Amino acid sequence: MKRVLFVSNGHGEAAIADRIAAELHAVAPEVMLDHLALVGEPVSDSLREVGPRRTMPSGGLIAMGNIANLMQDLRAGLLPLVVAQRKFLRAVRGSYDVAVAVGDVYALAMTLRARARTVFVGTAKSVRVARYGALEERVLRRAQACFVRDEATAQALREHGLSVEPSANVIVDLFAPGDDPAIEAAVAGFATILALYPGSRAGAYDDAGFLLEVLREIAGARPGVGAVLSIARGLDAQRFAAGAQRTGWQITRESHDCIPFALSLNGRTVLRAWTGSPASLLKDATLVLGQAGTANEGAAAAGVPVVAFARDRASNERWYRRRQRGLLGDALAVLTGNAADAARGVCDILDDPARRRQMSETGRARMGAGGAAHRIADRIASLTGES
Repeated sequence: MKRVLFVSNGHGEAAIADRIAAELHAVAPEVMLDHLALVGEPVSDSLREVGPRRTMPSGGLIAMGNIANLMQDLRAGLLPLVVAQRKFLRAVRGSYDVAVAVGDVYALAMTLRARARTVFVGTAKSVRVARYGALEERVLRRAQACFVRDEATAQALREHGLSVEPSANVIVDLFAPGDDPAIEAAVAGFATILALYPGSRAGAYDDAGFLLEVLREIAGARPGVGAVLSIARGLDAQRFAAGAQRTGWQITRESHDCIPFALSLNGRTVLRAWTGSPASLLKDATLVLGQAGTANEGAAAAGVPVVAFARDRASNERWYRRRQRGLLGDALAVLTGNAADAARGVCDILDDPARRRQMSETGRARMGAGGAAHRIADRIASLTGES
């Protein structure tokens, strides 16, 4: 039996690995699919989790000089975890026909230790924000197939002599708007729908609190506005509900499996929580208010304008939002200030259909076309046949 190992380096990267694996299972159902998560403890529909893993305080955000996050992770046991993961990859040499690195060059360098035919799916770098450096290019040359997120980045690497596949951005496939019938209950009664994406890391609970403050301000001025809060897999819906209740929201329980609770103000339902696919929210959403990474990019890919908030927190988080702005361009608006200031900024965008149209067009153009997961799966399948 053929075996493929996916190695991911982040929460969004794990979701991308899972999406490619689903396509690979359809193309080659006989192949066994395993997953080593270098960051976090993801739950997968298509992959069997293997190897040592542990949730770290940073959620994987330790690149590009994020010293504070790095120190937190070191105190939480990052080095022993890395050593254990390296030992695992060395121990499985010869066990896999193909290994697939999803994330950055660090993920690829770790994956190469498995000594299998290697596919790199680059999610982090782009010429729009940060080029692959000379040392990184040396590592990329060791992969049998190399995919990056946009064609400009692929062309820049080709000009340096690397063989790079046509660009492939799997985030577009992850967030193709779906037709989940349960979403009708989640948005019932809302004339204007905001999708709230607080993210998938531990900081999502705090970010959701801020998004709810912004929503309270908007809802007070606009009775037709309602929101759906996307709760990522692995996060606790009741913790979100408890945090909202402490700040004055009324909680009601819903009967739908994907809607764990609703929030009301003065008897009016303003928000429903959602544990289904975050992509399902994009079909009817006017705006996304998002502190997320992959989910914000997915919304832009679907043509939904995205608003993020630059909160007064660690510099590494401000860096992350600047990086996202570089990737998405005018598809993303980054607002500053307190909740009242942020709400005014959101309302300005709601009142400006021309700007929303431009944001939508920019997002689709920046993120590219769908079908990347299938193309990568086909390439992996071809490599398993060569082994």
